[in-house]
Amino acid sequence: MTKRMILPLIFGLVGAAILIGLGVWQLQRLAWKEGILAEIDARIQADPVALPEAPSKEADQYLPVMLDGVFTGEGLDVLVSRKQLGAGYRVIAVMETQGRRVLVDRGFMLEEYRAEPRPDAAAGVITVRGNLLWPDEVDGYTPAPDEKTGIWFARELPAMAKALGTEPVLVVQWAATLEDPSVDPMPVDTINIPNDHFGYAIQWFGLAAVWLGMTAYLLWRIRRKTV
Repeated sequence: MTKRMILPLIFGLVGAAILIGLGVWQLQRLAWKEGILAEIDARIQADPVALPEAPSKEADQYLPVMLDGVFTGEGLDVLVSRKQLGAGYRVIAVMETQGRRVLVDRGFMLEEYRAEPRPDAAAGVITVRGNLLWPDEVDGYTPAPDEKTGIWFARELPAMAKALGTEPVLVVQWAATLEDPSVDPMPVDTINIPNDHFGYAIQWFGLAAVWLGMTAYLLWRIRRKTV
């Protein structure tokens, strides 16, 4: 090995070590994230409890609850789409339960059913099982609700509660005694929680392999010139 090869070799090995270290770090993050997702799944699937008096995002996110009450007929629709089904709406309904007014996300409704009468107010007392959720769906590009059609473009809990005169409490239904074939429940799950750490790890390891390959090629070129 010539003196001209020492600096490129050191540079190549240090760079590869950094890239491999980043890949290992992403694998560690993957294990950490999978642990968190497992905890969330366990919480989502736990036995439901009564609705807390003053639920909070910090203490009660994903908490399974069961409540008896009456749908008032008030509500709003949030524009969404589902794979293989197309555009539709999340049906957000107001429920009165034990002197309280809360929001219930009943599920997905296709566009074609939106204009049809809904059985909510005529159903009497029903039991809803679901999970408490504080959605994080609003960003700087989210349009304001359409006042003419009553369509919303994200589940903005404080704004929805203010518009409908309820507590800022949202129960995402997964089962109810009310039968409505036009609404398909969309229970809380962890599918949409990002977990891309494995892909990032592969990228860093791939870059390390390319870096080492380029280093080897450079050393080969230097060696040819010195022979």
